[in-house]
Amino acid sequence: MALRILVVDDASFIRDMVKKHLREQLPGVEVFEAPDGNRALAQLKIQTMDLVLSDWEMPNMNGAELLASIRGDERYKSTPFIMISSRGDRSHVIKAVQAGVSDYLSKPFTPDELIAKVTKQLKKIDKLPAPPGSGGADRGGVARMANASVDVLTAGFGAAPKAAPAAVEKAPKSVKNKLKAQLRFDSNQAPVGCIVREISLQAFSALVARDSHVPALFDQVVLDVGNDTEHLQLNAYVHSLQAAESRPESRAVKVVLRFVDTEASKFELLSRLIS
Repeated sequence: MALRILVVDDASFIRDMVKKHLREQLPGVEVFEAPDGNRALAQLKIQTMDLVLSDWEMPNMNGAELLASIRGDERYKSTPFIMISSRGDRSHVIKAVQAGVSDYLSKPFTPDELIAKVTKQLKKIDKLPAPPGSGGADRGGVARMANASVDVLTAGFGAAPKAAPAAVEKAPKSVKNKLKAQLRFDSNQAPVGCIVREISLQAFSALVARDSHVPALFDQVVLDVGNDTEHLQLNAYVHSLQAAESRPESRAVKVVLRFVDTEASKFELLSRLIS
């Protein structure tokens, strides 16, 4: 089935520009459009969309209202939704995150920024088209981070993480070492190193060594995450814990955190880090 993307914006020239870049960079994509949220909902009833790109400020039904309606529909609870806005007011970022936005793109944006955001979301749902002539190259990307290696837990920011268990299998090159992260489960203990599996504006998933200080469900956690130039701290809680392998001797644990921060500046930086 062809990849379908819905572009929602009351400015026709913005829709035309976004459609052009999507068609140039995503082979075989079908791009649909709507000038406001009401028309977008009508499109969503006719066609199942794989991703929605929507402006915030529109007549009749704005982007925030459209997002709320989509998240209330069982078919679109987890559909990637990228909000686009020209407003610099940070309360907008928080409102979008709380409503379940997948990512946030500020106007004006470059074609590279647009495609980077879209590509990231399509990788998560395993919908990224293979490049022409790739012969069906790997498209799993971030969606298959669950099988990442646990041979070396990423170094933290100034504190050495605990040693990792031996490798389960080699980590995908596109994922390995992209972000560095460590978890602070207890202020009295050393930070725990981890391998990033997946990260969004709402949650974080990682592998940690089984012999680390693994927390309990709903425990409070501080996440240090970043790259070579930027990093931030986010407050979170433990949402789920699971063995990394389907055998009792598994030496790694999958940890999923949900963020509880409400600082817009943190989400703006996080959006840059994960784009």
